[in-house]
Amino acid sequence: AQSPAGTEKSGGVTQEPFPETETASDSCRLFYPEDPIKIVRGQGQYLYDEQGAEYLDCVNNVAHVGHCHPLVVQAAHEQNQVLNTNSRYLHDNIVDYAQRLSETLPEKLCVFYFLNSGSEANDLALRLARQYTGHWDVVVLDHAYHGHLSSLIDISPYKFRDLDGQKEWVHVAPLPDTYRGLYREDHPNPAGAYASEVERVVNSVQEKGRKIAAFFAESLPSVGGQIIPPAGFFQEVAEHIHRAGGVFVADEIQVGFGRVGQHFWAFQLQGEDFVPDIVTMGKSIGNGHPVACVATTQAVARAFEATGVEYFNTFGGSPVSCAVGLAVLDVLEKEQLQAHAASVGSFLMELLRQQKAKHPIIGDVRGTGLFIGVDLIKDEATRTPATDEANYVVSRMKENYILLSTDGPGRNVLKFKPPMCFSVDNARHVVAKMDAILTNMEEKVRSCETLRLQP
Repeated sequence: AQSPAGTEKSGGVTQEPFPETETASDSCRLFYPEDPIKIVRGQGQYLYDEQGAEYLDCVNNVAHVGHCHPLVVQAAHEQNQVLNTNSRYLHDNIVDYAQRLSETLPEKLCVFYFLNSGSEANDLALRLARQYTGHWDVVVLDHAYHGHLSSLIDISPYKFRDLDGQKEWVHVAPLPDTYRGLYREDHPNPAGAYASEVERVVNSVQEKGRKIAAFFAESLPSVGGQIIPPAGFFQEVAEHIHRAGGVFVADEIQVGFGRVGQHFWAFQLQGEDFVPDIVTMGKSIGNGHPVACVATTQAVARAFEATGVEYFNTFGGSPVSCAVGLAVLDVLEKEQLQAHAASVGSFLMELLRQQKAKHPIIGDVRGTGLFIGVDLIKDEATRTPATDEANYVVSRMKENYILLSTDGPGRNVLKFKPPMCFSVDNARHVVAKMDAILTNMEEKVRSCETLRLQP
């Protein structure tokens, strides 16, 4: 990442900037660029800078079971000492890992492809969908992000709107946001209404003589603003997509592996009767180790095999990657982290709702398990995003050694996606600091209507 111009201050120590000839591209972005942090160590839900200062990490969903979890580190180390090679050889780890993953998924999702990143997983899902259906076009949700490969930038409105624009084979449906979207919390059937918007898009595509290969959706849209789609939405969308000859791809890269608390997979929040055709996994699957996975059906896999072109990934499914994946599953089970996420997440949500009642700038608190968004607004009537205020809160939280970030189209949604070991005490601490910052803003930083306290 690039060092800002001028000297940097980190932990009270002034550092000279890197020489100009050694800096990286400006497109490599730092967190807190105005005063970046040099992190040298992590443990559990905490990160430590070079001065030894401890930061509470509220956003790192990659370190799913905790930074540097000893059992995960041990599994990688022990397997590295014995063998790490590609998956062209037989090895127990890849079979054992696929079996363990299959036990968490609906029965029909029984074929697994291992890769290195969530972007690779979504790229393969796109290939699978096109081969199986014989179609090309893709329907996505507005503000979605599915990865950094060229193929995925093309299906990520969050990115392509600032780059080359929308391709003719990409079709965007409204984000199912019941707080500030087309159909809100007062609508009698928001799931059906948003699904009808997808149906409208499908019909429009077909009228042009085009054919749909897939509908891609994050099971809980994250970059879109920590969105919880209304229950039943996916079922109705799947009917429209299947009728058009396409498949449903559930992107679980940000939200899988027990994060939602009630279920192991976020798509299961939609109901037991919903099963995607393809599920993609990344980030938390390896707790920081580069491993990812695509799960699909026998029918989709056989169509892919029929090309006669082998699928091969040099590092995907390596003995070390699978040992790490198995260790993550072991930790989730032994430490009961799914139940922990449900309990701590509910507690955190209740504390945040109390803050909503106290601070008008908090327009909405939404989430499930340890996936939570706090939507900051400039005024209650229009729900205008309080972008600058959200950035101010994030900056002040960092001064209090709490790492938080924003998401959403307006960059005004404070997002909570901490390591799963995040505790009740952590929740109390975070909300107390947030309360103090918001109270201070109401007294001194009266930049918008919701910060002007009533007499």
